[in-house]
Amino acid sequence: MKFLVIKCGGSVLENLPKSFYEDIVKMYKAGEWMPVIVHGGGPLINQLLNSLNVETTFVNGLRVTNHEVLDIVEMVLSGMVNKQVVRNIVEVEGKAIGVSGVDGTLLKAKPSSDSKILGFVGEVVDVNQSVIVGIINQGYIPVISPIGVDASGQRYNINGDIAASAIAKALEANLCFVSDIPGILVEKDGTKTKIDQVSKAIIEEMIHNQTIFGGMIPKVKAAIDGLVHNIPEVAIINGFEKNSLIDYTNGKKIGTKIVLEEEIA
Repeated sequence: MKFLVIKCGGSVLENLPKSFYEDIVKMYKAGEWMPVIVHGGGPLINQLLNSLNVETTFVNGLRVTNHEVLDIVEMVLSGMVNKQVVRNIVEVEGKAIGVSGVDGTLLKAKPSSDSKILGFVGEVVDVNQSVIVGIINQGYIPVISPIGVDASGQRYNINGDIAASAIAKALEANLCFVSDIPGILVEKDGTKTKIDQVSKAIIEEMIHNQTIFGGMIPKVKAAIDGLVHNIPEVAIINGFEKNSLIDYTNGKKIGTKIVLEEEIA
């Protein structure tokens, strides 16, 4: 059995078609690939922060998180969004259990290196795989919200891409970032074209010249970090394309595959 960690960003989640969840359930029932879903929830968090008149800012795609923002982030991610994903799987005759990184200390965290600027934003130091494997062994698809916790019980807001990469590393799983675009796009002769495969060096260059910016930065950095730490493969795919997940697990050329330099022929 191979694990596939599927990261769904908040901006994509609200609009993903029913067929996406059907693909996840099909994959689970086929038994060759075991899906593990990690989700974000940025737009819903923004809506709630706005309605409560709480200011929020971002640095390099990461949300600056004080106590007040942290409460709202946890409420949206571990409550509304997590259960919405579980319900969507139930609706297509799948079985899922939703947990956050706090449950069973699934995501043990520490403050990020930029904690003076970012506040309660965390990095994952350990993943309790037994929680994930336990859910799977009971016959359910795990749905994970990226809130971490340290030994003292302090919670941390963890970027969903970084959490997904840490979970994939722990499970030695392939990692799929689900997007609303077909992969990483570059402008060529005035039109945007998809890159089928991209290396660490090219990604670093694209961040430097701002071809890659904002929320895509933590995504590709998490991908590279994962590859360096033995994730077999990372891809960015379009969740709105019918059968995209199934096609990916069947080895078809889909999305953008992110690799280390030495793997490129």
